[in-house]
Amino acid sequence: MTTTQKPTQEKIFTPYHAFVIAILTIIQFSVILDFMVLSPLGVFLIKNWHIHPSQFGLVVSVYAFSAGISGILAAGFADKFDRKKFLLFFYAGFLGGTLLCAVAPTYQFLLFARIITGIFGGVIGSISFAIISDIFKLEVRGRVMGFVQMAFAASQILGLPIGLVLANHFGWHSPFWMIAIFCFAVGVVIALYMKPIDEHLKIRSDQRHPFHHLVKTISNSHYLRAFAATTLLATGGFMLMPLGSTFSNFNLGIRLDQLWILYGVSGVFTILTGPAIGKLSDRVGKYTIFVAGSLIGMVMVAIYTNLGITPLWLIIILSIVLYIGISSRMISSSALMTAVPEAQDRGAFMSINSSIQQIAGGIASAVAGLIVVQTKSGVLEHYDRLGYVVIGTMTITIIMMHFLNKYVQTKSSKSSAPMAKREMQLATE
Repeated sequence: MTTTQKPTQEKIFTPYHAFVIAILTIIQFSVILDFMVLSPLGVFLIKNWHIHPSQFGLVVSVYAFSAGISGILAAGFADKFDRKKFLLFFYAGFLGGTLLCAVAPTYQFLLFARIITGIFGGVIGSISFAIISDIFKLEVRGRVMGFVQMAFAASQILGLPIGLVLANHFGWHSPFWMIAIFCFAVGVVIALYMKPIDEHLKIRSDQRHPFHHLVKTISNSHYLRAFAATTLLATGGFMLMPLGSTFSNFNLGIRLDQLWILYGVSGVFTILTGPAIGKLSDRVGKYTIFVAGSLIGMVMVAIYTNLGITPLWLIIILSIVLYIGISSRMISSSALMTAVPEAQDRGAFMSINSSIQQIAGGIASAVAGLIVVQTKSGVLEHYDRLGYVVIGTMTITIIMMHFLNKYVQTKSSKSSAPMAKREMQLATE
């Protein structure tokens, strides 16, 4: 038995596959950074343009809505092209949108720039997950997702602190210039070194109309259950994070020049634990890790959103535990979602799933802006109510993911049965 496992491990983790994991992680980092950099910049934008927190929430939500719409429109075409070319096209558009943010002179222009960025950026994550599903087996996708989702923490360690420093010294436009330059370099590497990813084009001979493919994907009952779970999965981050820096500054008493310490230290621990969480989800079970992460997250959200002025060291400890819970949910649920669609539907499923995530997140962000009220002193009121809403969605999602996990297990056992039968036949010959 050990002789059959060793070649499998070698075959999965080739040097080129390591490159794919690295480049997908970097891509995720740049896209997530573009979203997360708005969190610390919120303090600058609200002050410089004299806008209300609900208006800043709209800056975040228009990205999500445009990303959601473009993802649905792109779903029908997602399985019709080489995924490398598809990725490069949308990454180039994302770069263009980021450049518009870098030169935005007014609030209205920034809204327009975020729409353009969302149209292209919202599809990139779904393409990356489709690539992971094409290349890696389900048994190791948790580990792969553990590395790819490190981008979330890396954007805190490198992006947010640098973004704050750049904004303080060169203005709030400068972080977007940094992202644009970085994305251009990444795009060149993808064009030169990534191999074509077109095996999915050979799976079926019928080339249905893109609209037909979209409708069939949306009407699949199993896919609909996954989309429903994704809707609630998106609530947490989009509700709490956009106003997170403002809450930390005015409610928790953290100075602006201390925010990078909070994001950096908690991000380091998230990066260190990400691969271990992914590996553990492959061994113990993805749903088991999801439940554990959800329980940790619910407890920490309840504590964090009810805090007042708090010492920095204590906030750092609480943030570390909170982000570990969030990472456990993200890594395990992402790996589990990749097992839901059939091979010929991966691109469409991931694109629609990403769209639903973005739209649900946009609604959550807009609702958060309406619930939270900023007083004249800058303190945010009713932030704790957001925490209770997030805890409620986490509870419901645990139940929904339970049924989704059962479907994946049943599907995996059916697909592995013929393979096991063939192996037994070969062994007896």
